[in-house]
Amino acid sequence: MIDYTLLLAVFSGIAAILVLILFFRIHAFLALLIASILVGVIAGVEPLSIIKTMQNGMGGTLGFVAMVVGLGAIFGAILEQSGGAEALAKFLLSKFGEQRASWAMMITGFVVAIPVFFDVAFIILIPMVYALQRKTKKSLLLYALPLLTGLAITHAFIPPTPGPVAVADILGANLGWVIMMGFLAGIPAAIVGGPIFAKYIAKKIPLDAPKEVSNEKAEATFPPVGMIITIILVPILLIVANTLLNSSLVGDGSISEDVKSWIEMIGHPFSALIIANLLAWYFLGIKRGLTKETLLKISGKSMEPAGIIILLTGAGGVFKQMLVDTGAGEMLANYVAASGLPVIFFAFIAAALVRVLQGSSTVAMITAAGLISPLLGSGAAEIDKALIVIAIACGASTLSHVNDSGFWLVSNYLGMTEKQTFRSWTMMTLIISFVGFAAVLLLSVIFS
Repeated sequence: MIDYTLLLAVFSGIAAILVLILFFRIHAFLALLIASILVGVIAGVEPLSIIKTMQNGMGGTLGFVAMVVGLGAIFGAILEQSGGAEALAKFLLSKFGEQRASWAMMITGFVVAIPVFFDVAFIILIPMVYALQRKTKKSLLLYALPLLTGLAITHAFIPPTPGPVAVADILGANLGWVIMMGFLAGIPAAIVGGPIFAKYIAKKIPLDAPKEVSNEKAEATFPPVGMIITIILVPILLIVANTLLNSSLVGDGSISEDVKSWIEMIGHPFSALIIANLLAWYFLGIKRGLTKETLLKISGKSMEPAGIIILLTGAGGVFKQMLVDTGAGEMLANYVAASGLPVIFFAFIAAALVRVLQGSSTVAMITAAGLISPLLGSGAAEIDKALIVIAIACGASTLSHVNDSGFWLVSNYLGMTEKQTFRSWTMMTLIISFVGFAAVLLLSVIFS
């Protein structure tokens, strides 16, 4: 049975988020908190209980997310400062050659965006794209779109990037499974949205790189590629190994409980990222001549964007907790169950709608996660929860347009008009969204 008061509270909360962000230009952090209070008031929650719920939602979410995002930010900043991203791009280009350069750029974006934020990684790597265009005289889009596809998919699909970490925490999903499902769904999306679509659209939109400027970093100063790949993979492999060794895939009794407990500690995202940071600090910093003071300054600077993401994620946790405590989440769960719409479809649609309306993929992911969290029963399988995280990521990746800062970043760096950006970048985000979601549905059938 539908409680129309609770239904009004839910829709009022979502409407408040959109109106405050779109029309009043209020930051999403504040908008989510205001919307949470509004939901509580309309649902008839006691005033002091509203405050208590906000406190619980913020604290419960940030206990995990703040650690992972903070550690990931420091790790990415040291990698960026070392020139590791550029070294990896040059290495892949040398191995793939000019004919398959678009595939090299896709793989570069896919790997580099694991530790480095999307916009930072794009700005670091765009000179590689310019250099390729000047050499081959083909459209800039042939190389830029595969790079952007790899960056966008990893940014939304694969922890320890902030979006999937936040959603996984809100839904109670295991990060190891999210990483595995994110890779499996992301690979076909990257291939179709990257090299395949880029080859088609590059013929329609010829673009040249801007005039060449000198590169301040000499290639000889780049760190070894093997070291870069190893350091990036260490936290991912530790987290995935922990997930597999503590799952039903490993037979009972094959590994002692003491060994499992140590693996569980070392493979926990906290420990894995601390280990990765120490490796980066020494091998990419101290051993390559950076002073301790410089590394401290790099680490401190990395906290600025991380702080915004952490607070925004915490506000999303508040919104989720308000839906749970008011009973609105349970009502939505019953309604979705009665309608026959699978939760995974609802997750994709909710994230896509918020993304298209307000622009930010992170806000879309967190808002959708807050709506979906109460719909998952305590008996939901880990793989199912991981796939729902990726379904939300797919929805939140779709149709980037004029209300998304990424739209203008790409437009300006590639020298495109708004129309050209719609035909290339916006269509690319639509492709990776739907191909990724199709892959999620296929995976749900395979693992069901």
